[in-house]
Amino acid sequence: MERLQKVIAHAGVASRRKAEELIGQGRVKVNGKVVRELGTKVGPNDKIEVDEVPVESEAPVYFMLYKPRGVISAANDDKGRKTVVDFFPHVEERIYPIGRLDYDTSGLLLLTNDGEFANQLMHPKFEVDKVYVAKIKGIPSREKIRQLQRGVMLEDGKTAPARAKVLSIDKSKQTAIVELTIHEGKNRQVRRMFDAIGHSVLKLKRERYGPLDLRGLNAGEARELTAHEVKQLYSMSQTGK
Repeated sequence: MERLQKVIAHAGVASRRKAEELIGQGRVKVNGKVVRELGTKVGPNDKIEVDEVPVESEAPVYFMLYKPRGVISAANDDKGRKTVVDFFPHVEERIYPIGRLDYDTSGLLLLTNDGEFANQLMHPKFEVDKVYVAKIKGIPSREKIRQLQRGVMLEDGKTAPARAKVLSIDKSKQTAIVELTIHEGKNRQVRRMFDAIGHSVLKLKRERYGPLDLRGLNAGEARELTAHEVKQLYSMSQTGK
C-alpha cells in the first residue's frame, strides 16, 4: 500500500505537491469515490481517477537530453513550436522536463515521468549544482566576478552565493567566456545575473547537472540515465552534496 499522492506522482500525472493539491480540490477519485484525505493509502487493485481520467501506473523512466537552442522546455506548446519531448518519439511514457532551459539556451536537461523525483530535484532547499558556460558581452573585472560569487540582487531577491570564473577573453571582440555554477532555479537566472553586473549574455549552455555532463552527446541527442545516476541525483537532492 502506498500514499495516494505518491502513486499519482509516480504515474507521471503531476508532482507529489501538485497531486496533493488535486486531492484537496476534490479532483481525485478512488474506486469511484472522491478522496480528500492526503494520508489515504491505495493498493495495486484500486481504481484511481484524476478529473475523471483513469491513472495508469507507469514504470518510472529517466532521460538526459542535450537540448538545442530554439526548442521549448515543455511537454507541449500551444503555438506549435518544437518541444523537448519531441526528441523522444519512441518513449510511450508521459515524460516532461525537470525545470527548464530558455528557448535560446542549450545544454543538459533531464526528463522523467516520476513526479516525486522531479519535485525532489527542484526543491528550493536542496537543489543540485548546475554548471553553465556563458559567452558575454564585454570583459568582466575581478570585482564583477566577485559580485556573482557573493550573490547579486534581482527583482525577485538576492541570488545565493555562486562559483564563477573566467575561462577566456577576446579583447578584439570584447567578449568573454565565463563558467557559472548555481544551485537555484529562478526564471532566466543566469542571464539576469549577468545583466545585473552589466554584461549581457550572447550565448548560454548548461554543461553539467549534478554528477551528469554532456559527454558522448551531440545537440538533439538523448540517453537514458543509469540506475546509479538516478540514485546519485536522489542522494544529492536530499543532502546537498
